[in-house]
Amino acid sequence: MDRRELPIFEIERELLARAAEHRRLIVRAPTGSGKSTQIPQMLLDAGLLKSGRAVILQPRRLPTRLLAARVAAERGAKLGAEVGYQIRFENIAGRDTRILYETEGVLLRQMLSHPRLDGVAAILFDEFHERHLYGDVTLARALQLQRAARPDLLLVVMSATLPSGPLDEYLAPCAALEAHGRLFPVITEYLDRPADFDRTPPWEAAAAEFERVCREGEPSDTLVFMPGAYEISRTVQALENSPAARGRIILPLHGELPTADQDAAVARYDRPKIIVATNVAESSLTIEGVRLVVDSGLARIPRFDPARGINTLLVEKISRASADQRAGRAGRTAPGRCVRLWTEREHAERPVQEVPEIRRLDLSEVMLTLRAAGAGDLRELPWLEPPGVRALDRAEMLLRDLGALDEKQAVTELGRRMAGFPVHPRYARMMIAAGEHGCVRAVALIAALTQGRSLWMRKPDKSTLEQREDVLGEEGASDFFGLMRAFRFADSRRYDVGACNRLGIHANTARQVRALAGFFLDLAEKTGLKIEARAPDTDAICKCILTGFSDQVAKRLDAGTLRCQLVHGRKGVLARESAVQGPLLVVSEVREVEGRGGELSVILSLATAIRAEWLEELFPGDFSEPVDVEYDAAERRVVAWRRRMFRDLPLESKRVDPPPADAAGDLLAEEVINGRIKLPHWDETTDQWIARVNSLAAWCPELGLTAYSEEDRWSVLRVLCRGAVSARDLKDRPVTAVFKDQMDPARRALVEKHAPERIELSNGRRARLTYTEGEPPHIAQRIQDLYDVKETPRIAKGRVPVVVEILGPNHRPVQVTRDLAGFWRDHYPRVKKEMQRKYPKHEWR
Repeated sequence: MDRRELPIFEIERELLARAAEHRRLIVRAPTGSGKSTQIPQMLLDAGLLKSGRAVILQPRRLPTRLLAARVAAERGAKLGAEVGYQIRFENIAGRDTRILYETEGVLLRQMLSHPRLDGVAAILFDEFHERHLYGDVTLARALQLQRAARPDLLLVVMSATLPSGPLDEYLAPCAALEAHGRLFPVITEYLDRPADFDRTPPWEAAAAEFERVCREGEPSDTLVFMPGAYEISRTVQALENSPAARGRIILPLHGELPTADQDAAVARYDRPKIIVATNVAESSLTIEGVRLVVDSGLARIPRFDPARGINTLLVEKISRASADQRAGRAGRTAPGRCVRLWTEREHAERPVQEVPEIRRLDLSEVMLTLRAAGAGDLRELPWLEPPGVRALDRAEMLLRDLGALDEKQAVTELGRRMAGFPVHPRYARMMIAAGEHGCVRAVALIAALTQGRSLWMRKPDKSTLEQREDVLGEEGASDFFGLMRAFRFADSRRYDVGACNRLGIHANTARQVRALAGFFLDLAEKTGLKIEARAPDTDAICKCILTGFSDQVAKRLDAGTLRCQLVHGRKGVLARESAVQGPLLVVSEVREVEGRGGELSVILSLATAIRAEWLEELFPGDFSEPVDVEYDAAERRVVAWRRRMFRDLPLESKRVDPPPADAAGDLLAEEVINGRIKLPHWDETTDQWIARVNSLAAWCPELGLTAYSEEDRWSVLRVLCRGAVSARDLKDRPVTAVFKDQMDPARRALVEKHAPERIELSNGRRARLTYTEGEPPHIAQRIQDLYDVKETPRIAKGRVPVVVEILGPNHRPVQVTRDLAGFWRDHYPRVKKEMQRKYPKHEWR
């Protein structure tokens, strides 16, 4: 098909006119319309790039390479000449390259090293709906650059599923264009009932649906979406066992495959093919001939939990926007069909878009990159959607742990060196340490081993493990050492698949590791690190690993368990396959793994044994020896432990006896406040004293008394408990006396005078007052004891009448009154008559 028949050409004239007039464009065009390959060519052929180049940003490496190859072929050019690409570890481009496909992080580093981006005429943000972290950051930086120094820079944001509204406002003033119509229609089908992937795995469900479609007619090429490499391999196996797939070529497609295998998946064949892919095939790529899409609706979506510092990679349901992108793969070259392994009702309940990566990923690398380049703080960028505060705090914490930031959040000299390595700050820190310890070659290999999938095959059988141990041996110092030996074995066998399989080694992954290790070594040489000629000391390698993962130092809770406690208050379980046995270790992977039934486990893997003296050597400022005081309910006493802490992780504890006096007293006071220790001498007298003081403070504020607050009671109890270490020590302490002693004598005298414990009645008798806060005090007296008391007694400078509870000879209440005179006048005659009849021997006046 002539490329000019692609739907994007319907807006070519308007696009070029708007590009000449405006410096910001939004292009919304359906999947398969040709925007990724044709718009850069339009700009170049129309002369709008002048002598500069167009940089097209892609969120994934595989489409970056394949799109560049496609455009180069369309223009009859050699890849790397007029059209090229650049990804993290590969640069196929030159000075004459005019159309350059790049991954987002690559361009950001170029913007920081060459802030004006001289030579770049246009930046095209492709598949922007995916909202990858570096895409958001790069767009924000590009807007800053355009406004400040490069008003000529053309910015084009493109996608099939960009919602209107926020992005248009963010880029304003801008021109928005839309190309209508997909090349061919796609019929979408749903399941009649929800799939239960616990009972029927997605690969079996996909194979069953493929067979159903085949019974209705022979489909052409088929694309099956699965969440990861494991599910892809199971799907390939299920299809190979399916009679419906007989005679078809079945190929996997994901980002970790060797280049040749990736190219094979998108090549043309004289037989129908089935491609089983991750979401790497969701956008940008055109796979010729695909007429059927079978979509599991799942993807492995990376997230970062800033509260626990755990990277997660869980299988999740994709959004409706992603589902639309996947369905569009079936309608690029002919009418197509998409079978979704979920119901239409479930589809309506899915989120419209994915949560942007800026809201769910680790920000430490991009934060260090920007700060070290003097490009400001992530908090200061003009965000389309700003990152969360907790994620920013977590990134800063990691950079401080690595020594890249100081306590004032300023970039250290070490941090500037780390920023010169285009890798995660952890590995940058390890490479610098490797230069100091003489083990650059080994650490380069370790860094390469962690960049992709594991070198080990999953779930090897017993025979494979035995052969592996026989050939490779066993090393308990670090799980990395086993991986390093496995790589060297694969390298020595020239990555022979059979030899590698016998030991459970991914031969293709080992081949990729070799290239990545070479990249890290080249990087080391360019940054002035000396590469050692002799084999390094084992301890030196372990120390380098520790420098990169000091925030993941862990201590086993006891020798009989795999449960560990990590710095920053986290816990996890050491992977069973780990060879590390020691009590103190550092782990390079902290993964949240979803098991059956949705149960989550925090798995610690790629462990390395370390020693406490290494921590002291490398991080002397991160140690403390606090004394922790706690109340032992069984012993009913305070106990104290001196803990040697690395950051917040206790390495060892020793009991301190006696415990610190002030801390012990405070803890005992807290136990009293909470009611777990009873004071024998905290009795009614104590409560009455508090009520007297608080009541008088309310009745007569001019006296300057302060009511007892909870804090005041706590202060008094601290004094009471001073010098005590156990509940027994408090048994005989005079509580009321301590409360009184905390008040100066003059104020105590005012309380005794105006809120007395006892009051003298006008007949010469004394009565005990009972106080309740918020109420007047009361006395309880027999009628005979109140004879000749004509008026109600008063306290608090005469402002508060005392409530009189009048008792009969049997000491039971007869009357409660605040008007004693009224009682004698109005009620006493009746009471006297009744009481005199019952109690004739008592005096009755």
